[in-house]
Amino acid sequence: MKLVIQIPCLNEEATLPATIRDLPREVPGFSSVEFLVIDDGSTDCTAEVARKLGVHHVLQLGSNRGLASAFHRGLAYSMEQGADVVVNTDADNQYRALDIPALVAPILANQADLVIGCRPILEHPEFSPTKKLLQALGSWILRQISRTNVRDAASGFRAYSRQTCHRIFLYGHFSHCMETLIQAGNSGLRVSSVEIGINPQTRPSRLFRNIPEYLFKSSSTMIKMFILYRPWSFFVFLSLPFFCLSLFLGLRFLYLVYWVDSVASGRSHIPSLILLSVSAFFGIFMITIGILAELTRAQRRLTEETLFLLKCSNKYSKH
Repeated sequence: MKLVIQIPCLNEEATLPATIRDLPREVPGFSSVEFLVIDDGSTDCTAEVARKLGVHHVLQLGSNRGLASAFHRGLAYSMEQGADVVVNTDADNQYRALDIPALVAPILANQADLVIGCRPILEHPEFSPTKKLLQALGSWILRQISRTNVRDAASGFRAYSRQTCHRIFLYGHFSHCMETLIQAGNSGLRVSSVEIGINPQTRPSRLFRNIPEYLFKSSSTMIKMFILYRPWSFFVFLSLPFFCLSLFLGLRFLYLVYWVDSVASGRSHIPSLILLSVSAFFGIFMITIGILAELTRAQRRLTEETLFLLKCSNKYSKH
């Protein structure tokens, strides 16, 4: 059994030594443990530092592709190297490497396909009250979309089985955390979580510069993933206000015509009928889009299943 611990990096020459130093060289259940650094277009000496530290594999992407792309390329490379389990961690050493054996244990016991290390968010000494609230709210929303019960959806400290790595298909570029969780939960993969510890902060986050940017990118990703993986629910939800307005206008029209005797008073309700028709049209339009999106989703899942089988074949897999 081989474990590959991958670290996506962008200009991490200062933080990488401490991160590599803390990684375990041996993990129970594995005959070999190898390290992979994915250099996402660094302009410093990240790749050279990684090689000097004795990292087994250094994958240089040549240009900055974004965290999600670097993560995905790392999974593909790890599969080529024959990894049975892949652990993803951050280059800033925020996650406690001593927890890696606990992180991979559910996969080794065949109890999970994806395991997420949950940080102590409420007790996190470096998170502001606002960030704690946003983390809790975001994780709750992700649980509803992904149909999982993971408490810390934003954690990048994760373990993936070989089969899960083959099933991961990323479409976004911001972060892999939300998308992989939504995809796993809606694909029937077994998602589990374990409690982990954290190390003191070594640098500010590079995924976003401020809270508004984080909110915009996170909410955009969640909406896109909701549309991608649960399109029928999304478009039915959008159609409800239009149908509710149509129902209200229809009942109001019947009430005024049959109980208020609007004909005798000379009043006309044509504008209300026009608004009713327009509202009903948009409601039906949303439902139609939902049906088409569901058909597209079914086609995409068929394509993903075909690619999964190809990845598992001898042509694309060493196992």
